[in-house]
Amino acid sequence: MKDILQEIVAWKRVELEERKRVVLPSDLYAGVEKLMADGVNARSMSLSLAGSPYGIIAEFKRKSPSKGWIHEDAKPMDVVPAYAAAGASALSILTDSRYFGGTLEFIPQVRASVEIPILRKEFIIDEYQLFEARSAGADAVLLIAADLSKEECRSLTHMAHELKLEVLLEMHSESELEYLECDPDMAGINNRNLGTFHTDVANSFRLAEKMDTGAVKVSESGISNPQTIRSLREAGFRGFLMGECFMKEQDPGKALADFIAAI
Repeated sequence: MKDILQEIVAWKRVELEERKRVVLPSDLYAGVEKLMADGVNARSMSLSLAGSPYGIIAEFKRKSPSKGWIHEDAKPMDVVPAYAAAGASALSILTDSRYFGGTLEFIPQVRASVEIPILRKEFIIDEYQLFEARSAGADAVLLIAADLSKEECRSLTHMAHELKLEVLLEMHSESELEYLECDPDMAGINNRNLGTFHTDVANSFRLAEKMDTGAVKVSESGISNPQTIRSLREAGFRGFLMGECFMKEQDPGKALADFIAAI
């Protein structure tokens, strides 16, 4: 199977150049500077997860490269506030259009309707995307170790923190645990290989013992059973990113509420 991650990142570079022509970096940066000067604060996703008995990061995800459309007609304003009302500790909103059916505009659409933190789930390779996230109203961003050199990850993490954004660093293999040196706020273990899309929750348990970090530990992908949450919490995880489990249902908010009740 072709490595889909390489394909996505290659497209992301093309897409970024187009976005920079539509909104000049200088204009975007000036807007964010004013936003911060006006005292518009971001929420702490890491504290929200650490203080929750459930730690569910409920994801708004309409499509994936491996599954195709999951819930094509889902609307953010129907799903995201329902997630918050059902007990989600944080929200993840996919903003990639070509592969995941998302858009950055989903975040400002729902920002005023929820109080819990929002993660911009994106393939971030450029600081421009961090400024976009802050401008849109996100509280945290995803950085993927497999997308970045360690120096790039360190630089983007530093810039995110300058913008008062928290960082969820996603890793998949033992070798990528070196990226914890970049000082993320949350350390994510992706149970899905982004090259092959093979998913195995055992990956979180395997790597948990090898993670030497004070960051909040997050397990991502492939979680569909309340008992798995209980076991992962015993292994030290405090955040659980879940999307397809809820989005494949007609009423994702109710599916989340039922899942939390079962925990």
